[in-house]
Amino acid sequence: MKTWEELYDECASCEKCELHKTRTNCVFGVGNREADILFVGEAPGEREDLSGTPFVGRAGQLLDKFLFAVDISREDVYIANILKCRPPKNRDPKPDEEDACMDYLREQVRLIRPKMIVCLGRIAAQRLIDPNYRITKEHGQWVKKGDFLMTAVYHPALLLRDPRKKEEMLEDMKSIRAKLDELK
Repeated sequence: MKTWEELYDECASCEKCELHKTRTNCVFGVGNREADILFVGEAPGEREDLSGTPFVGRAGQLLDKFLFAVDISREDVYIANILKCRPPKNRDPKPDEEDACMDYLREQVRLIRPKMIVCLGRIAAQRLIDPNYRITKEHGQWVKKGDFLMTAVYHPALLLRDPRKKEEMLEDMKSIRAKLDELK
């Protein structure tokens, strides 16, 4: 098993796909390395690429509000993405790009050993839960995969475009809070 530092260094110097050519920073992940909850998004955006930190733009600020609403501190969770480099113009990740980054995420999961994994959006849910995952029908439903409880919620960026879904997101976040309380 790699150390955090070894894993980060390997990720930051990665050239497994074309995205390394346009990255400003590797967006590795941030948070509590012993977190009970791991949030996984799809890929960094422009602000994340510039800062090297996931979910710091408008979508990240909205995620912070939902965490606050259910009394979960961002400092108590770990947040990462499947991709560690930004796709051009924030397009969806390509399968080969996801494949190139999955070992980094798997190793992060091994190091953190979270009790639950929450996918932020359809793309993360299709990669981590089920390739046929339908976010509008299945969000908030819990599944057990290996040692982990897993669920998916709407991606905060979607909520910025479609604020009508915020109430569903709040209910899903309340469910995450309840599961966390059960596991303690």
